[in-house]
Amino acid sequence: MAIEHKEIAAIREDYAKSSLSESDVLKTPIEQFSKWFDEALNSAVIEPTAMVLSSVNEQGKPSSRVVLMKDIKATGISFFTNYNSRKGQEIIQQPFVSALFFWPELQRQVRFEAEVEKLPKSDSDEYFASRPRGSQIGAIASPQSAVIENRLALENRVAEVEAEMEGQDTIPRPEFWGGFLLKPYRVEFWQGRSSRLHDRIVYLYEQEEWQINRLAP
Repeated sequence: MAIEHKEIAAIREDYAKSSLSESDVLKTPIEQFSKWFDEALNSAVIEPTAMVLSSVNEQGKPSSRVVLMKDIKATGISFFTNYNSRKGQEIIQQPFVSALFFWPELQRQVRFEAEVEKLPKSDSDEYFASRPRGSQIGAIASPQSAVIENRLALENRVAEVEAEMEGQDTIPRPEFWGGFLLKPYRVEFWQGRSSRLHDRIVYLYEQEEWQINRLAP
């Protein structure tokens, strides 16, 4: 039985909060992204660090999920995960991804296309040490992306790890958990505009420098 949602096609929202021109943007996409990210923070955007990360497997089939960005570096942006998870293994096998930030409160989105590499172990150690103890134990206990029997099995494993770590002030980072750095070669900044005539400014890394162009909406 088909479910009709005739009202979906009628949903409309006009975008008129801001604009974006070639003269507005900074020289590199990381500088421009950092500027926009600060504005998102100051505008009380919900989950400004959330990005839709898309990877592909060996057969070229894509998968997407939301992850949280944890740092902006001069060469790119980073996040942390279980290297043995589905996304971790897909990235290790095919080290190219796309990432999308959508900030509806500002009517903006940023699209990254990037090559990926593991962060240095020191970076992963530092971030893991900063996490709440419960998150550290959860990272060790969860065989991320693997099939498990039920919720109770996971909770029992957490309890086992908690018992193993009892009395330890510092929980060491497991080798299977750490960070990835997204090093972009293409970044697009999208600003919603009225009548769907949106502003789109794209950075493309060519011949060891960033080329900046406007795209048609």
